[in-house]
Amino acid sequence: MDRHERLITEPIPKLIKQIAIPASIGFFFNTMYNVVDTYFGGLQSTQALAALSLSFPIFFIILALGSGISRGATVLIANSLGAGQKQEAEKYGCQAISFSMVFSIFLTGAGLIFAPTLFKILGAQGEYLKIALSYANVIFYGAIFFLLTHSLNGILIAEGDTKTFRNLLILGFFLNLIFDPWFMFGGLGIPTLGLAGVAWATVVIQAILCFILFFKIKSREPFKHLHIKHLIPNKKYYLEIIKQGLPASLSMMSIAIGVFIITYFISSFGKSAVAAYGIATRIEQIAILPAIGLNIAVLTLVGQNNGAQKFARIKEIFSKGLKYGIFLTCAGIIVVFILSKALMNFFSDDLEVIKIGFTYLRISILMYLTYIILNICIATLQGLKKPLFALWAGLYRQLIMPGIILYILIKLIHSPITNIWWALVLINWSAAIFVLFYTKSKLKNLG
Repeated sequence: MDRHERLITEPIPKLIKQIAIPASIGFFFNTMYNVVDTYFGGLQSTQALAALSLSFPIFFIILALGSGISRGATVLIANSLGAGQKQEAEKYGCQAISFSMVFSIFLTGAGLIFAPTLFKILGAQGEYLKIALSYANVIFYGAIFFLLTHSLNGILIAEGDTKTFRNLLILGFFLNLIFDPWFMFGGLGIPTLGLAGVAWATVVIQAILCFILFFKIKSREPFKHLHIKHLIPNKKYYLEIIKQGLPASLSMMSIAIGVFIITYFISSFGKSAVAAYGIATRIEQIAILPAIGLNIAVLTLVGQNNGAQKFARIKEIFSKGLKYGIFLTCAGIIVVFILSKALMNFFSDDLEVIKIGFTYLRISILMYLTYIILNICIATLQGLKKPLFALWAGLYRQLIMPGIILYILIKLIHSPITNIWWALVLINWSAAIFVLFYTKSKLKNLG
């Protein structure tokens, strides 16, 4: 049976397992990659750790834009393959690669220009600002590799292949274990680069993964005959990619900007609070990995089955994805609740950092189920070529409500930092409930 036909005929539980498990494993190693960065940043100083946390929202913007292009490509390619239009799938894939290359130039320029101002808004000055910029500027120089890696992986995801990227993320993790200390502390012809070395390690690894992905895709149908002329920008395909990918990018960017807003308010409590939040959110990422793997499986399967107009299967994909996600996320909640203090101790010996991070983790576990609900619902809507709602949900959850509520709590009534965590729990649950009812209403009208 053709690889693409499997996704519209074989049992849903089997397909979710085949796509979600490799994706979750891959993202586990990707998260551990970030954990390694955090660990080595902590070895340098609490200030370096805070600078790394400060840089995260900006780094996440690059990832958000890459993810948006990837999702746009995945939806368009998956729907084309589901409808049996392989030539269209090839064109969308090639144009996604081209779009990533063009867009990365603008992203690099904008990042280098605006990063200093953004860091100053977050309270970075003097050496603190210098360290943060030494990391962020290198990441901006390597933006092309981040965007290309995402768009190339989007092609594979559309075909239901998450194993290739899983293997590459595992490779990246082990390379990072070598490159981080090597580039930070120097040796074998590399000077001591400090926190900038962590960024250079990331860029080099992304470049390696990018080239491997490109040659992997070029070796298989329908991209075997990919030629440089296929990468020439085409207005029609660019607009389609933007139409499907921009809402996803903006939704992801709203997360980055939301982290920026939260970090802004947290920074009023000092560098220890910023460092604690950065560590705790890394730990949180590990706990919610099932949401990421299932999110990718749902996006791929809904896209292919929507192209094939198999609407009963789409409803089953949604309900099964939600069921599996809730079960797995509950396991993550238990683990974080038990190990929260030990996990914070692993990254820092600063008692204030540990105390703040421990409190955040104990409260934030109440949000974990909202992540799985939001991810599954939004992936379903994107697979149906209805990406715009994700943007509105993201704006509400990440920008509008945090901006209003945290301003009132911190600036007007001078609440303690723990009230920030409780506010985030309430905001996320209100968003998750609304998105769940909206998605169910759209599924009811299918067919």
